[in-house]
Amino acid sequence: MRNTPNGRRMTAALRATPVPVTAGSLAEAGRLIRAGGLVAFPTETVYGLGANAREGRAVARIYEAKGRPRFNPLIAHLASVDDARKLGIFSAEAEALAGAFWPGPLTLVVRRREDAALSDLLTAGLPTVALRVPAHDIALALIREAGVPIAAPSANISGRVSATRAGHVAADFGAAVDMILDGGPSMAGVESSIVALAGDGPVLLRAGAVAAEDIECVLGRSLRRAGSGAGIQAPGMLQSHYAPCALLRLDADAPRPGEAFLAFGPASAAPVGTLNLSPSADLREAAANLFAHLRALDNSGASAIAVMPVPETGLGEAINDRLRRAAAPR
Repeated sequence: MRNTPNGRRMTAALRATPVPVTAGSLAEAGRLIRAGGLVAFPTETVYGLGANAREGRAVARIYEAKGRPRFNPLIAHLASVDDARKLGIFSAEAEALAGAFWPGPLTLVVRRREDAALSDLLTAGLPTVALRVPAHDIALALIREAGVPIAAPSANISGRVSATRAGHVAADFGAAVDMILDGGPSMAGVESSIVALAGDGPVLLRAGAVAAEDIECVLGRSLRRAGSGAGIQAPGMLQSHYAPCALLRLDADAPRPGEAFLAFGPASAAPVGTLNLSPSADLREAAANLFAHLRALDNSGASAIAVMPVPETGLGEAINDRLRRAAAPR
């Protein structure tokens, strides 16, 4: 047994077990956050690993638990647009995007206010801050219970497949997390889109659960994409990321001997060891299934996973971004 940050003593086995969301567990989770603990919680995108964004030691625990490089900044999760405005400077375009997509799976990178009182670890020493108001009742309730901004990257070991179920979090972290709130499967299944609005024009730093075309419609102009040589300004920009232990082979028509197979669209004869992102070729369904299917195929023991092509339109941009990073040299 060991002490949690609020002084309670819990066994490692208990601390590794996801707990149902109740008024009591939410209150306990809020106390843990305020006391410097780590709480994994559901959002509409993926599960997050949360800590008090104002406390450097609490944020450091996120980096340590994940094995995350400290030059890779985190997202601060807020309960309202008004709370976000207290931390960052919102341009007219930032206001327009917040009005259109918050609460929701869009992260805005804006200039950090001098009086924001956030840990420098959260922003990796950058003058900007990544902000999001999630569209998930449990996430919003936790932020309100904690009473502080919550720093929360995806709740997985750094560079590995993101968690879309509470069991994924327990498998990755076990006793390294003080509480895992079980809110069922994530709805979107891929992380938030990230748009930088702190420089010369809007830049898409990470494709995600809001399609770039929808963001451009609100802005009334095109987004620039961050180039491969761009510095790390937000999560999800590392070349190798979201990777299972098995190697990925992309744009495959069929598996080779010994490979598991990640299909997309109608398949007349699916080989053994196949999971299908969406038999009806629905990109929203495919995004929701992506990480869970990758984890399941990885756990099958296959040394490689062959992946069928996915269209590069709408949410397909985010799906293909995750697959390319998962297949990148490690």
